[in-house]
Amino acid sequence: MLTVHHLDNSRSQRVLWLLEELDVPYEIRRYQRDPKTLLAPPALRAVHPLGKSPVIEDDGQVIAESGAIVEYLVDRYDTGRLAPLPGMPERLRFNYWLHYAEGSAMPPLLLKLVAARIATAPMPFFARPVARKIAGKLQSSFVDPQLAVHLEYVDNELATTGWFVGGSFSAADIQMSFPMEVAMARSGLSGRLPHVAAFVERVRQRPAYRRALERGGPYALG
Repeated sequence: MLTVHHLDNSRSQRVLWLLEELDVPYEIRRYQRDPKTLLAPPALRAVHPLGKSPVIEDDGQVIAESGAIVEYLVDRYDTGRLAPLPGMPERLRFNYWLHYAEGSAMPPLLLKLVAARIATAPMPFFARPVARKIAGKLQSSFVDPQLAVHLEYVDNELATTGWFVGGSFSAADIQMSFPMEVAMARSGLSGRLPHVAAFVERVRQRPAYRRALERGGPYALG
């Protein structure tokens, strides 16, 4: 049976959701983050050398990286319902969003989180003003402008049909769901992104999304 190595509060929730949509049987092996560092436990390195999640094992293969996992699962288990078949005109757009989610959308969101942690991290009192100034400058001069550009772009892309590929739900929407949920929680731009907000609310109502939460457990993105 397919195994998902599932880390709490992580992108692996998307993999559970996709498997629920595909109605593919799977088992979960759970891992908890270190409460102080919030990093994945060393046990994940026994599965994959980087010790990251998500990772799946299927038919003797170990597959990491969210986009690669999504592509593998739809190519193996889907019949064209959740992804355009290879060679179809919309497959290129589908592949674009699979890569955009992690390659373009997530980096500024992660930088925003890092800058916020720098500003609030324990440190000698004389270092706090300097650290806060550096973190604030990073956010105001680079992170926030980049976030605005990317999220306004995505909001415009969702304006036509509400989905990322064509006029119906696909696995690209599953892949894009994580950065969009993070954006709603962390970007400070939620009021300017009506189509992103509607997308997030819509996917959260899907029965398979809710089943995945029941199996994997809720996650906090704020």
